[in-house]
Amino acid sequence: MQVEKTKLDGVLLIMPPTIFEDHRGTYVELYNEKLYKEAGVKADFIQDDISVSKKDVLRGIHGDSQTYKLISCLAGEFQLVVVNWDSASSQYRGWDSFILSEQNRKQVLIPPKFGNGHLVLSDRAIFHYKQTTSYDRAGQFTILWNDPQMNIAWLIKNPILSKRDGA
Repeated sequence: MQVEKTKLDGVLLIMPPTIFEDHRGTYVELYNEKLYKEAGVKADFIQDDISVSKKDVLRGIHGDSQTYKLISCLAGEFQLVVVNWDSASSQYRGWDSFILSEQNRKQVLIPPKFGNGHLVLSDRAIFHYKQTTSYDRAGQFTILWNDPQMNIAWLIKNPILSKRDGA
């Protein structure tokens, strides 16, 4: 298992511990509590969620002050953007971008006070995340996907957005 620091303090890029391929297909161990804790991932996950989206869908940047998230791509490919939304941090409003896919099997650990959004690059993608709290939309913050001050380098100019993310 490989764990790498990213340009955002607290955000980690992770290669899962087990990936096995043969003539039948692929087997991937997405999470093993013992191995992740030994590698420094100390989050206690309590809920798993997925979203399935078509090409050019951008699911906007959301987060909260409580939740760790471990993001994976189960099918397809997407661009994941992570934004530091901790006003006490020297990296406040800083962002980083990652390509996650069913081929590269990379994962990203996102700490509390960071937002994340993703853009589907393939015909269809399945976005999977483990989280340390139950989903609470009322406790979330939303960051405008195309905030001109942040100048996020999305790989699209006119994405498909929800009403919540399109403002």
